[in-house]
Amino acid sequence: MSVVTRFAPSPTGRLHVGNIRTALHNWLYAAQNDGRFLLRLDDTDAERSRADYADAIHADLAWLGLHPHEEFRQSERFALYDAAFDKLRAAGRVYPCYETARELELKRKILLGRGRPPLYDRAALELTDAQIAGFEAEGRTPHWRFKLDHDAPIEWDDLIRGPQHFDPALLSDPVIRREDGSWLYMLPSAVDDAEMGVTYVVRGEDHVTNTGLQLQMFAAMGAEAPAFAHEALLVGSEGKLSKRLGSLTMDELRARHIEPIALVALLARIGTSDPVIPVTDHSALLDDFDFGRFGRAPARFDEEELARLNQQIVHMFDYEAVEAGLPEGMDERAWEAIRPNLHHMGEVDDWWQVIEGPVETVSFDADSAAFLDTAAATAADLDWEGEPWKALTASLKERTGRKGKALFLPLRQALTGRDHGPEMAALLPLIGKERAIARLSRRR
Repeated sequence: MSVVTRFAPSPTGRLHVGNIRTALHNWLYAAQNDGRFLLRLDDTDAERSRADYADAIHADLAWLGLHPHEEFRQSERFALYDAAFDKLRAAGRVYPCYETARELELKRKILLGRGRPPLYDRAALELTDAQIAGFEAEGRTPHWRFKLDHDAPIEWDDLIRGPQHFDPALLSDPVIRREDGSWLYMLPSAVDDAEMGVTYVVRGEDHVTNTGLQLQMFAAMGAEAPAFAHEALLVGSEGKLSKRLGSLTMDELRARHIEPIALVALLARIGTSDPVIPVTDHSALLDDFDFGRFGRAPARFDEEELARLNQQIVHMFDYEAVEAGLPEGMDERAWEAIRPNLHHMGEVDDWWQVIEGPVETVSFDADSAAFLDTAAATAADLDWEGEPWKALTASLKERTGRKGKALFLPLRQALTGRDHGPEMAALLPLIGKERAIARLSRRR
């Protein structure tokens, strides 16, 4: 059977790292098995769904290289949900309820006050025709619940959590449709998964109870249910659920010059028994991806770990991988010179400025200024076709007696305007003879 996975965000806000982790794992599993990865926009909430959020979802997935094979929008599929609803209603698996939100809340408080679970009491099933007529005469319209089969235990073998068991008698019949006719998540999602042929659903462990309810919906519709994998939720570096993770968007990561493959590499492995490793391509993550490696403990997302991983990956990029984004005129030799000193790609322009100039003027004492005058004269006589840095420092060491920091630091400061940076042996040929002499002479 062909593997089909799906990512089903609601376009009511921006994607955050938790959403992306879910999308990635669905994508990885499909790619590993030569299957199909679907994008379904759950946009049944007309008031909160926005076109710009949908556009942002597309942009974020494209940035991460998670390209869906096909896309669907729930707002275009209402006829399917209506048909399923009608069949379930005819079969007695959907029923109308006339309680107001206030009345339901009062019932809930009474049950909690008695130390009992706040389950819906199915009072709507006992309404007489006269009572229903009375409610409708008041102007009430019903919301609709799916009737669980209390005689059919809910069981499945979760790909991460293992065997799962629920007693449906201990669950409330879920509301599937509001008074205004709009849909809640539960039934449309099950209808879509069945109609689209989804074989695996990967989502957060906060959906475990929803899965139990939806399994009965699949059965009531006569549809085969997909397999489920419920992942532990992400927590912050301090080991607690963090509001920060719920607001950490791809825009913020892009602004911090995080490479998309760095985020992919981290999210592919955290929560598993495998080490997070720097990679430059998604394919390197496919062979070891296995739901059996995921634990049930919360997966810890550390922004500092992401930054370190990002730096490691930048140091692995070859020239062809970054050429299109480099400053004009920057060639492979320059890239290889500055690459080991980069924390992220946002620093490339700064180091190219060090090569091209102008650079920051550094104040020197009289002794160092005289040393640099000697360095300028020496540089003018060098053979710049060879190894100018090696020749320059060897000559100055012999002529001035300077060595170590006293020899190298003033040269670096005059030539680059900085105390630290890439190897001068690689930088000096890129700076070139004329610019080097001008900087050593402290003429900018």
